[in-house]
Amino acid sequence: MRFSPRTLTTASLMAGVALLSLPGLAFAGAGEPGHGHAAIGEPAKASAAKRVVQVELGDNYYKPESLSVKAGETVRFVLKNKGDFLHEFNIGTASMHAAHQKEMAMMVEHGMLTPTGINTSMSGMDHSKMGMAGMKHDDPNSVLVGPGETKELTWKFTTETALEFACNMPGHYESGMVGKVAFTR
Repeated sequence: MRFSPRTLTTASLMAGVALLSLPGLAFAGAGEPGHGHAAIGEPAKASAAKRVVQVELGDNYYKPESLSVKAGETVRFVLKNKGDFLHEFNIGTASMHAAHQKEMAMMVEHGMLTPTGINTSMSGMDHSKMGMAGMKHDDPNSVLVGPGETKELTWKFTTETALEFACNMPGHYESGMVGKVAFTR
């Protein structure tokens, strides 16, 4: 039996949501404002970037698949979603992505995010009754890009550390939507 990328993405999304419905799984990242961004760099103004990197987001892939940066470099990323699903471009460590994947799954489970977009009608709700007090997708190292959209993220890579860029929508990271950030001298 052959599966299309859409079937696999939908199945991955459903599996991720089902896993978080199991008793005993904690909502990781709660109470950790910023998720330790200082260790991975800092947001910057687009005008400070000396280099622009075009990144294509597709249904569970990035082009390019990896990035090279220098410590201290500021890069403006232009992110174009050519897929049919909502994708994320998130710069972080593997452990940051693991924690953020749980948050993203909670957002999907509670209807804040859908496979194809952001449910803006949920943004003003009191999420504390759902165990999601203050839940927003507004970290400076991350941007959600809907199908057909183009967005930007500018980041200063302050120190060399093991970084990845990834999509943390349920099932996307596991399906290979992750790339390495290599530091060059």
